[in-house]
Amino acid sequence: MVGTAPLTARWSNWAGNQRGSATAILRPGSPSDVAEAVRIAAAAGGRIRVAGSGHSFTAVALADDRRMELSELDTGVSVDVARRLVTVPAGMTLHTLNGLLARHGLALPNLGDIDAQTVAGAISTGTHGTGAGYGCLSTFVEALTVVTGTGEVLRCSADEHPDVFAAARVSIGALGVLVEVTLRCVDAFVLRAHERPAELADVLGELPALIGRHDHVEFYWFPYTSRVQVKANDRVPANDRPLPRWRGWLDDDFLSNTVFAGACRLGRAVPALAPGISAVSARALTERQYTGRSDRVFCTPRRVRFVEMEYGLPREALPEALTALRRIVDGLPFKVLFPVEVRFTAADDIWLSHGYGRDNAYVAVHQYVGMPYEPYFQAFEKVATELGGRPHWGKLHYRDAASLATAYPRFADFQAVRDRLDPHRVFTNPHLTHVLGA
Repeated sequence: MVGTAPLTARWSNWAGNQRGSATAILRPGSPSDVAEAVRIAAAAGGRIRVAGSGHSFTAVALADDRRMELSELDTGVSVDVARRLVTVPAGMTLHTLNGLLARHGLALPNLGDIDAQTVAGAISTGTHGTGAGYGCLSTFVEALTVVTGTGEVLRCSADEHPDVFAAARVSIGALGVLVEVTLRCVDAFVLRAHERPAELADVLGELPALIGRHDHVEFYWFPYTSRVQVKANDRVPANDRPLPRWRGWLDDDFLSNTVFAGACRLGRAVPALAPGISAVSARALTERQYTGRSDRVFCTPRRVRFVEMEYGLPREALPEALTALRRIVDGLPFKVLFPVEVRFTAADDIWLSHGYGRDNAYVAVHQYVGMPYEPYFQAFEKVATELGGRPHWGKLHYRDAASLATAYPRFADFQAVRDRLDPHRVFTNPHLTHVLGA
């Protein structure tokens, strides 16, 4: 049965910048429950938005009618170790999935830096990690089952409904409700992490070699300084250098969360201190090397709240983007308290993926909650757009459907699939109307 909660139930995302009320909360237990809820909404001219873990910064999951939560959806779990395939409910979190895979000697080939998202939310927004040989998490999808806007339960893959498969792996929830996902995994592996401070100019100067030398590499630039923190993760045969518990607590919990939160609060109260805080933060992160289970190295706790914009850029455009970004930061009438994150991904063939048809460099700009951010984000978006950038679907941006249609070669094809699967626009809200059109 489809469960409901009291009317006008309040909801907010993780960052707290998106808040709203729904007319009803739907908690289906099975795909047939989802299909029933969709048919009822469609007959009434209503709308449904699925809310996962709330880790998108946009209003993509904000319901202005019915909100659906998939935490009680049970489609069963199937693990085929020999073929390295796992099939799970779409509402399962990445954290739970990572534990499940580890118990079977498997792992996802790559991950982002948090694991709180649901599988459906992560793939629907194009969530990605870093690594020149890896696309976004959606590229690991082998098959998926979606309930369309007419209540049809449709399974698709490269062989079944391939056009739907090409669209639905990154769909921002516009095609239907993902209820089940089959993911292609790899044998469990160990990563060696090497984190070190460096100069931004040196990193940019050796960037092609740096990207080619490591399985996964990223760096953080600290505003008002020339310094970055480089993180490289590489596969190794043995977990022979585990991070001592005290060092993990000191670096990842105390310094990166507790102390950094205090520094951000201080910078918000006394903005003139921000450049000094950034310089101290850049020097507080010293070099370290350690090994660990892949997901535990990829993912780290994030408790300091922020808002974020992220753009995927043609990789060759990165130096120009960062030069412009440094000018933007220096010219703002307020201060920036968070470092800028830079990551890299491989090209893919998913229609609304930021990596469609090209290798990307991702630039993510952040601001501490409660601080002004729109002039900062808008100025960077102007630069990124002129360089051919595509905004992350789960991060703040100001692009509309007309602008996005020029950024994605298969935008019209996606719209055609949407028209077919959701002709009455059951799965829409004002944000989707803005980015995809009516």
